[in-house]
Amino acid sequence: MELLILILSSVFVCVCVNYVIRVLTKNDNNELPPAPPLPPGSAGWPMIGETLDYLNTARDGVPEKFIEDRKKKYCTFPEVCKVFKTSLLLEPMAVMCTAAGNKFLFSNENKLVKSWWPNNIDQIFASSEKSSFHEIRPVLTKHLKPDSLQKFIGIMDAITKEHLDTYWENQKDQYTSTMSLRFFFNIEDPQVVAELEGFITLISAGFISLPINFPGTKLNRAIEASQKMRKYVENMLVEGRKMRTSSPAGDARGGDYDLWSSMLMQTSSVDGQPMKDSDIANKLCGLIIAGYDNVIATLDSIIMYLSELPHVYDAVLKEQMEIANSKAAGELLNWGDVQKMKYTRCVVSEVLRLKPPVLGTFREAITDFIYEGYLIPKGMKLHWNAYGTHKNPEYFPNPEKFDPSRFQGDGPTPFSYVPFGGGAPMCPGREYARFKILVFMHNLVTRFRWEKVFPDEKMIMDPILVPTKGLPIRLYPHASIQRA
Repeated sequence: MELLILILSSVFVCVCVNYVIRVLTKNDNNELPPAPPLPPGSAGWPMIGETLDYLNTARDGVPEKFIEDRKKKYCTFPEVCKVFKTSLLLEPMAVMCTAAGNKFLFSNENKLVKSWWPNNIDQIFASSEKSSFHEIRPVLTKHLKPDSLQKFIGIMDAITKEHLDTYWENQKDQYTSTMSLRFFFNIEDPQVVAELEGFITLISAGFISLPINFPGTKLNRAIEASQKMRKYVENMLVEGRKMRTSSPAGDARGGDYDLWSSMLMQTSSVDGQPMKDSDIANKLCGLIIAGYDNVIATLDSIIMYLSELPHVYDAVLKEQMEIANSKAAGELLNWGDVQKMKYTRCVVSEVLRLKPPVLGTFREAITDFIYEGYLIPKGMKLHWNAYGTHKNPEYFPNPEKFDPSRFQGDGPTPFSYVPFGGGAPMCPGREYARFKILVFMHNLVTRFRWEKVFPDEKMIMDPILVPTKGLPIRLYPHASIQRA
């Protein structure tokens, strides 16, 4: 009997202990909520992910389709979809879809995220070159601030008039690409222009391409072109400095009359340390590529839209002629004249909304964080895409319509309009490019009307914004015009 009681007591104690352990364990589990899920989406094909689809929609001229298709597929309510998961450029990636997402990324630079560039960029540009750019960025920004650029408006106007007189007047047809380096960097030597344009075309094609570095691939050609361009620009730097030294008075238009000249004579970094010619050449290469790709793409789009929309051209011409007729003969544009170009500025903004020169850029999570209920783990890449908001009817009703009035009054929802990005990495040359475009538009529309040689020609992303056939145009000079 005593043995039976002992056995029953032992069983009872074991049951009680087991019950207590189960209760305590259950309570502990309740205190640790389940980990939030990753954003909805798919990694696509092994290795290449969804990169080909991303590039193909861009080449077809509808980069927004990549985003819209995935919002519809993976989000219960696509119209309010805020983020989805994909795989691009060999990396798992979260794609932000809203103005709030853009703000989140731009506002958390070096807090939750940091800038990230595809591996292709690392191979095309040496790591020392990237660090050099960050080192001199404040110097570059100093030259590109609006108050620093005010003194250049008249000089920009003089260079524009000279360029149009030389390369556009008495020309029936014109390829817009020929004016890029000549106009925007005041590089006149045709051989230098041809060499640099060749390098830039190859380098740009390799930025977002399949990361395969074999002879003949886009990436391989870009790497070779980058090496040649750096050496070429370094030689230009040495020769340019010799010419400036031999002519200490500088150009008749006033010393460092353009951005190229200003950068050419930069000999120290932001901390005052001497810079080697190779470092300065690296900086100038980045400046040339960014200016060439973004500005010429924007100008191509402006010329295309003004040829397709006569009523917009007429309104721009009216505004510009009022400015031209207020000037004395031979008087150049000034800062006040540019401030009067309100409608023209809205036209440029609308062009940049519909055809931003780049799709977007990338970030990398530097710590785990939660965004809209989804886990973004450390190391995951993130992508903001201008088309995610620029073509979204929530921010821009009837988004396919060309409507400059969107930028009058209070303008768009903050962070919905992002042609230049945002946060610390925002393009430092945006105001410089805008002023040069406005000055160029003033001179162009007050001299010419034009039409596209190929009426159905479109702009596509490959991987930068380009016209499919080079955008040849037929010029029609104004028969009689009052012009400064």
